[in-house]
Amino acid sequence: MRKITIDSSIKERCPQAVLGVLQCKVGVKGDEAAFLELLNEKIAQLAEVELSQANKREKIQATRKAYKALGKDPNRYRTSAEAMCRRISKERGLYYINNVVDINNYLSIKSGYSMGTYDLEQVQGDILWARAPEGTAYQGIGKDVLNIEFLPALFDELGPFGNPTSDNTRAMITENTKEILLVYYAFDGGETLLELLQEAQGLLQGFAEGHDFQLEIVQ
Repeated sequence: MRKITIDSSIKERCPQAVLGVLQCKVGVKGDEAAFLELLNEKIAQLAEVELSQANKREKIQATRKAYKALGKDPNRYRTSAEAMCRRISKERGLYYINNVVDINNYLSIKSGYSMGTYDLEQVQGDILWARAPEGTAYQGIGKDVLNIEFLPALFDELGPFGNPTSDNTRAMITENTKEILLVYYAFDGGETLLELLQEAQGLLQGFAEGHDFQLEIVQ
């Protein structure tokens, strides 16, 4: 397992911040019909939720409070879980990308935790989860350059590559990805993270040729 630590710049403001981490090897491809049925069933359930209630789920609320504690406006910089749930409430569904990304998104909308899945080959050295310094920015996936200052971001030797709002294109999952790091961003103590990681393992085994699994709760 790649070494991951949580910096005091997060822990001092968000004492219950933890990460649920899964590392494994995968085969990236299109979605299987059985998984799409699972994903579309969850989307249909969440589509019944009114837009005004899309951010009221406990884990989304915990992340919003953490953003405020870190100095970031959660209405301007919505977390990925909240953004997807809002999109579903507007009956716009989700984009289907590939099996690994879509498993990540399914787990995120189901749990309410924002998540990121990263191409481990593009991540260099040890990883630090820290409050991004003032002026920090990177190229977000499907977005313009994103101002990530004060967001709780993952850093490696090359700089920031992920956070609960939007990830950097540098470590995005592509058809060439062979090994991944899947991360649950939790700000509520993460009591259910082990169970959620085990669910992620089962889906990756079943639908992404996942093997050589390592699971860890980083506190």
